[in-house]
Amino acid sequence: MESSRFCFFLPVFCVSLLIPARTLTLPHNHVALFIFGDSLFDVGNNNYLKNAIGLANFWPYGETFFKHPTGRFSDGRLISDFIAEYLKLPLIPPYLQPGIQFTDGVNFASGGAGALVETHQGSEGRVIDLKTQVLYLKNVKKHIKQQLGDAETRTLLSKAIYLISIGGNDYIAPSSEFESFPKEEFVGMVIGNLTSVIKDIYKVGGRKFAFVSMGAFDCSPNMRALKQDKGGCDEEVTALAKLHNKVLPDVLKELQGQLKEFKYINFDFYTTLKERINNPSKYGFKEANVACCGAGPFRGTLSSCGISKDYEVCEDVSEYLFFDSVHPTEKAYKQLAKLIWSGGYNVSWPYNLETLIEVDLEGLL
Repeated sequence: MESSRFCFFLPVFCVSLLIPARTLTLPHNHVALFIFGDSLFDVGNNNYLKNAIGLANFWPYGETFFKHPTGRFSDGRLISDFIAEYLKLPLIPPYLQPGIQFTDGVNFASGGAGALVETHQGSEGRVIDLKTQVLYLKNVKKHIKQQLGDAETRTLLSKAIYLISIGGNDYIAPSSEFESFPKEEFVGMVIGNLTSVIKDIYKVGGRKFAFVSMGAFDCSPNMRALKQDKGGCDEEVTALAKLHNKVLPDVLKELQGQLKEFKYINFDFYTTLKERINNPSKYGFKEANVACCGAGPFRGTLSSCGISKDYEVCEDVSEYLFFDSVHPTEKAYKQLAKLIWSGGYNVSWPYNLETLIEVDLEGLL
């Protein structure tokens, strides 16, 4: 009998009968992936912004794996793409891409985003800041509930991994109003905003978090081009990155005490990237100072790859650690993703991702 007939004769049942029925049943071992952050994880959200601060939707971005540009700031896949593969998921699409379904997760990351709302703001549609990314997660939860119902939505969100990379833009290109702040206070503001976002995700239902700490972008081709007279690295950015990476673990331990079921991994992106900068041949690279694609000294002029009239592209991208002035190559990302997934306590703690997904949340799952 059709539901409309029930409503006609027994209107008291209309409300319950009109609630959308569950249309999907997920496997017991299904682990969704929700991704937040900046250009390290952006898979194309900025393509949909009308005044995006940064874009990678033109050649030669994407040349290695996709054979066409996707909006990823690399020649191919990113860390988040490889993590999806480890979780036996398809590539996780950008949130702003029309027509996607969310039960495998979704990618909210936006090139240029910061933990601070003020970072790279200035006009509408430039960037999706971290707080807005979490607002999008709340919208996604509503969509998932329509598909799965309340109980399965709670299970999906609690078993999911929340992968976060944020802060680099806050430190490399701080808003002018923060430039005079003492380092400790500025880092405290960045991590304070991140802490607030973690608590918001926890309220939505997130329990398992994977944090990528500040990378060694103080020694990227861009910084080498800017700091040729000072040894090739930006000492101020170095100090901010190291302070961030010192404070964050303590804050995460505090959160573990405050939020009963909060579980996390903290990946040492700074050391792992710096090792590859200092010893490229050990990791299968021939060039760690010069970008594969770009213009100027070290091919390090910011946003020059594919745009500047005099930009160059290397012949063999597999030899390079950095694809453009700031962003690593797919080969580098693949190595780093493997460390996040199964690396030892020296690079990822208190878990790696492979062990984190096996952690039971008492009384919840």
